[in-house]
Order: sequence, then structure tokens, then C-alpha cells
Amino acid sequence: MTREPNPIVALLWSGWSATWPAALLALIWLAWLLSWLIGAFFSGRTEKRVRPEDSRAYRIPIIIGAVLLTPWTASILGEKPLWQVGATGTYVSAALTAAGCLFTWWARLHLGRFWSGTITRKEGHRVVDTGPYELVRHPIYTGLIGAMIATGVALGTASALFGTALIAFGFWQKARMEEGFLTNELGDVYTPYRRRVPMLVPLLPRR
Repeated sequence: MTREPNPIVALLWSGWSATWPAALLALIWLAWLLSWLIGAFFSGRTEKRVRPEDSRAYRIPIIIGAVLLTPWTASILGEKPLWQVGATGTYVSAALTAAGCLFTWWARLHLGRFWSGTITRKEGHRVVDTGPYELVRHPIYTGLIGAMIATGVALGTASALFGTALIAFGFWQKARMEEGFLTNELGDVYTPYRRRVPMLVPLLPRR
């Protein structure tokens, strides 16, 4: 019996002509990306930032991971999915992806004008400890890692899973670098917050 192709891989290999529900996951990521880019116009003025060369420690694994996560990589490598999630699994993956994306927006709304795509100190910067920041210190990274894991599992290829792991590692690296930066810039108020709230995973021991 012929094996049914993974619905999400088929979606991104064949473009927007793919059938529902595979298109749902792509639409979620597209909506998140567009809204995120629009939100960038409402960021406050930057007073200090990490040097671009220092950010390579997290940028490189995130970029490589993003390339590996695309099904075009699996197509070039001639990979087959390690498992099939089917229509139900695709809906579950899409729901988890959407939940992760919404978690990032919840965090971004609480950050307001302090948000930045890079590690920076904004004008009037202060520690935000409300909403998702009561659960983890870096909820945007938490949401993105969770959403990427859901997408990687839905794709089901070795390259997608490895790409997901690289992205998670990259955001962990970025979180650690941001921790050091914020401790230096806002030490008196950031250090107690750091001791009180987990970094990326709720309920884990504080570090």
C-alpha cells in the first residue's frame, strides 16, 4: 500500500495549492510573522545594544535551524517523514503552534515599547514582571520554541527535528546572553526577578 505523504511537507513543497488542514499551519506562521513585523514599528528608542558580532552565538544556530526546518531542505535531501500525523495530528500541531504564537504576543503586549528583536536597553527600561513574565523570564522565546517544536513534529523529517533543536538552542543562547546584559544594566532590580522566576520553562528551579 502506498504511504500517504505528510500533509505539511506536501503543503510547502507544492505551494498554496495544498488542501486544508495542512495550509492552516502555514497560515498561522504567516499571520504571526506579518503581525510581528508590523509591531516592530511601535518599539521604543534604543539606548544600548549588544554588539552584532557578539550576537552570532545565537543567530547562527537559529538561522541554520530555520533553513533545516523548511520542507524544501527535506526535498533537496530526498528525506521521507519519520512518521505521519494525519489530518487530526495536523490540527493538533496547528493548535499548539497557534498557542505558542499567542503566548509570544501576550508577552510582547506586556513589554510594550521595551520590545526589541535584538538584545538592547530601551529608553526608560525597567523590569517587566506581569502577565507571562510572572511565569518565565523570556516568554517570547518560550512561545517560539514551543511553536517550533509543534511544527517540527508535524513535519516529521530528521532535518526538521534537528532544525527545531538548533532553534531551541539558539534561543537558549540568546536568553543567557540577555540575562548577562540585563544583569549589568538593571542589576539591582533584575537580579531579584531572576532569582524568583524561571528562565524558559515554568515551574523549573530558578537559575
